Amino acid sequence: MKKHRMTIDPHLVSLTPVGRIDPDRVDTTTEIEIARQKAADDKGAMQDAARYARRIRKRLGLTQTEFSLRIGVSVDTIRNWEQGKRCPTGAARSLLKVLDKAPEASLAALD
Repeated sequence: MKKHRMTIDPHLVSLTPVGRIDPDRVDTTTEIEIARQKAADDKGAMQDAARYARRIRKRLGLTQTEFSLRIGVSVDTIRNWEQGKRCPTGAARSLLKVLDKAPEASLAALD
């Protein structure tokens, strides 16, 4: 194996290790900017959950009504999940994961 020696200039920004922060920028960030970013992150997470729930239901070939009857939740809950108004939590999230990984076995167990 061939070895190469390198000297890295720490003043070059492009070579700054990933994960380093700009302390000046962090210090000048306001609470309003933090709240705005948190809201944007939460909205993105809700949309991801909505796409996930919709994808699973469509992969199973079920309507919202059929899906709600099969998993034992109200149609309104399914609609809220798929519109990003609510996010499946706890047992519902676990059930969606199982339905995603082993749909036939999951649906058979739910019957």
